[in-house]
Amino acid sequence: MDTNILIPFLLSLFAGLATIIGFFITFFTKRTNRKLLAFSLGLSAGVMIYVAFVEIFSEAREILTLNMGDKRGLLITVLFFFAGMGLIALIDSLVPSFGNPHEAHSVEEMEIGEKAARKPKLMKMGVMTAVTIGIHNFPEGIATFMAALDNPTLGISIATAIAIHNIPEGIAVSIPIYYATGSRKKAFGITLLSGLAEPLGALLTYLILMPFLSPVVMGCVFAVVAGIMVYISVDELLPGAHEYGEHHVAIYGLISGMAIMALSLILFA
Repeated sequence: MDTNILIPFLLSLFAGLATIIGFFITFFTKRTNRKLLAFSLGLSAGVMIYVAFVEIFSEAREILTLNMGDKRGLLITVLFFFAGMGLIALIDSLVPSFGNPHEAHSVEEMEIGEKAARKPKLMKMGVMTAVTIGIHNFPEGIATFMAALDNPTLGISIATAIAIHNIPEGIAVSIPIYYATGSRKKAFGITLLSGLAEPLGALLTYLILMPFLSPVVMGCVFAVVAGIMVYISVDELLPGAHEYGEHHVAIYGLISGMAIMALSLILFA
């Protein structure tokens, strides 16, 4: 695989495998650090929102206006931006409520799981949670891959932001699976599979989009990616941070994420 493709793919793999950190947190810590999780989710949202509007949307608009004219280029940029939001909203609408990864989970829930009777029918709930998170990870893999393809430095920032928010998702997968089966091995395996949806999204993007990748297609994809990132931030990351009960800590994380991203873009400009 070409180095220009390998780096974006490895970044998406890194982001996806961060779910495994959530698994290890579940089994090797006694208490949930809610402030740290709230701050981390806020930080991730800050990075993604800032990057989406300042870098990726602007890049999409620049490419499309250059190739299609100012008014038409801006219109196409906006349409595809909201198309990205619509894509994630559609995925959310198809997600069963018991498998929604937006629900905050804590390590303390393991105490309930360890005392509960293992019922085979609970496995469905655990697997659906993993499938749901895998579906959400798929477009995140596309976002990481496309951003890194254009700008590896920017890709590193986005991959890191997504990796941070994949940690609580790893907790969200491993707790129900363990609760359902009583098996740490199954909890680990299914958590790993849900994370691998991220590099799968990157791989399919490479296989499907790369042969057709013109400047106009690239601009449209960037606009979609910006929409995906904003929607994930406002629908998943910030509500998730608030569910950990630390509103102001989440906002401090949000501002810190924006400031860090702004500084890094200035330094590497």
